[in-house]
Amino acid sequence: MLIRSRVPLRISFGGGGTDVSPYCEEYGGVVMNATIDRYATVSLFPFSDKTIEIESIDYDAALKYDVDQFLAYDGHLDLIKGVVNYMRKTYDVHHGFKLRIHNDAPPGSGLGSSSAVCVAVVGAFRHWLNLPMTPYEVAELAYYIERKELGIKGGKQDQYAAAFGGFNFIEFNSTKTIVNPLRLRNDVVCELNHRLVLAYVGGSHDSSKILGSQIKNMASGNEETLTSLHKAKEHAIAMKAALLTDNLDDFGLLLGEAWESKKHFTAGITTPKIDVIYEKAKSAGALGGKISGAGGGGFMFFFTKPDKRYAVTKALQEEGIQIVNYSFTEIGLHTWEVRCP
Repeated sequence: MLIRSRVPLRISFGGGGTDVSPYCEEYGGVVMNATIDRYATVSLFPFSDKTIEIESIDYDAALKYDVDQFLAYDGHLDLIKGVVNYMRKTYDVHHGFKLRIHNDAPPGSGLGSSSAVCVAVVGAFRHWLNLPMTPYEVAELAYYIERKELGIKGGKQDQYAAAFGGFNFIEFNSTKTIVNPLRLRNDVVCELNHRLVLAYVGGSHDSSKILGSQIKNMASGNEETLTSLHKAKEHAIAMKAALLTDNLDDFGLLLGEAWESKKHFTAGITTPKIDVIYEKAKSAGALGGKISGAGGGGFMFFFTKPDKRYAVTKALQEEGIQIVNYSFTEIGLHTWEVRCP
């Protein structure tokens, strides 16, 4: 018997950056995001012997350890090692196993892929060890391992989006996180899916570096950064209202406003290439758009006028940009068992 664990990746519409410490503790953060049918998938194979194997399909990498050996952090698959070390220490795991990991998007894509992997691995262990963990507890543990144990800079939205799935308005403060699922009409979701063009602009970003700079700006009291983060929070709140009241054009315009605010968080969020791409999409009929994630590269999305999807798509393709077909999904972390022959 093997265990399969799958979580969706996410598009971050608004508020990203306000979920990063110390902003969320001092002012309270909010994000508006949605998950799509791109996934991080983990397969866990229990062994009868005393070895641990970790295999990454995407990196073409395979590691092997003794079951009682501490998995040292050396920049190779450290997220997976962090979960393994935590689970073995906390739940006294002495069984051998193999983990095989695959992700539909690379790190630095802006779709929360790294945190999604962490959540998927936690989910696989939860199933295998029969742990009574809620989606909140899964997300919080993944956050702890990634941000505290490993010291990787970033916020909280990715872990919660992966664990819960769907359209969510998520609130963060110093004591708790609250996930508010949005019950949107199916017509709204379908129209949003049609008019929102997802595009891979190339060049992965170093989210840890960009967010580290943002955190430094916050700590030093940089007024431009703080004002922009306040605006980002306002935009996320307004986006939620626009979707719940079926005002999709307002939602598209808010994406553009959110992008203008985001560019002032810190240096490196946009590039000359990204600015050109954005203006091309706007000229072709996009109401607004932004980077999904910390910035610098990866995926962008553009919300088009009702009859301009194909014009925007064509304009982006003429710039050598890859258009990615997708659908929204409501299912978050999901695990199941597969009987091997």
